[in-house]
Amino acid sequence: MKIIDTHAHAVFPGAINGYVADLVASRANPTTGGPRTPVTDEMLREPMARHVAAMDKVGTDVQIISPRPFMQLHSVDPAAVTQAWVRYNNNAIARQVAMFPDRIKGMAGLPQHRNLDLAPVIEELERAVSELGFIGCLLNPDPGEGGQLPPPGLGDKYWYPLYEKLVELDVPALVHSASSQHPRESYTLKFINEESIATISLIESTVFEDFPTLKIIVPHGGGAIPYQMGRFHSWSIRRKQESLFLERLGKIWFDTTLYSEQALRLLFEVMGTDRLVFGTERPGTGTAANPATGRDFDDIKPVVQSLLDEAGQRAVFQDNAVKLFGDCF
Repeated sequence: MKIIDTHAHAVFPGAINGYVADLVASRANPTTGGPRTPVTDEMLREPMARHVAAMDKVGTDVQIISPRPFMQLHSVDPAAVTQAWVRYNNNAIARQVAMFPDRIKGMAGLPQHRNLDLAPVIEELERAVSELGFIGCLLNPDPGEGGQLPPPGLGDKYWYPLYEKLVELDVPALVHSASSQHPRESYTLKFINEESIATISLIESTVFEDFPTLKIIVPHGGGAIPYQMGRFHSWSIRRKQESLFLERLGKIWFDTTLYSEQALRLLFEVMGTDRLVFGTERPGTGTAANPATGRDFDDIKPVVQSLLDEAGQRAVFQDNAVKLFGDCF
């Protein structure tokens, strides 16, 4: 059985940070072609080698990596900044995947922007999958990052052109907001809030009737949903909905990016394992030593093993990822 971690983000050399500054300062005019000093393969290899060593430390066989969401520049004007930066991220990840093809797989960032135009988003998704060999993408429900009226919820037909392309390419989308412009809402809190909103929007829509094979993953254990399932299920009964909340919840996939035994136990109890994939987001927010265990908070494989029987472990660690992403591991 392989340990497949479906949720992690890219690690790049510091030289790439200068490109971000140039892009934003020039507003992508004329800067669009990459860092002033080209980033060599060796420069990309070194941080990814450390990343793979971190995987080895916790027994992860394969990890799916995507751009760091809070650095996607989705609300920076003009849209050309976002487009150039996301494209560069995807290309850099593809180069790293080529260096460690048995250990990492690529998940695309999308050049979503506050101007709400999905055409560049769909174009980059097509390129990332067809040309770079990526096996999924991130999907930000609020590319305005809280700084303006957000687009409609993920259940709205506004998103249908993107869903059509996802179905055509047969790749999943991982719902993941980016940064936050609100002082009262850090980007890490916004992740959880947007995932909760996205889940309800999808469940209360006809998206999965219109796209029966669409694959959507909600990370971080589904945001607040597992804790509040009773509330939303009761609501669906009171409204006499033909298809109830718990039934419709089974159309969505979720991951295990949670950093306490109590939260993971609740997730398994209320969700089961049929629609769960293993995710850690390591290295990231959870990469800090837990005083109670001595392990990093995001070293959750032992916790999953302690809570699930062998069949459940096989589903979460391996088989469900193969169902979602194909036998590419």
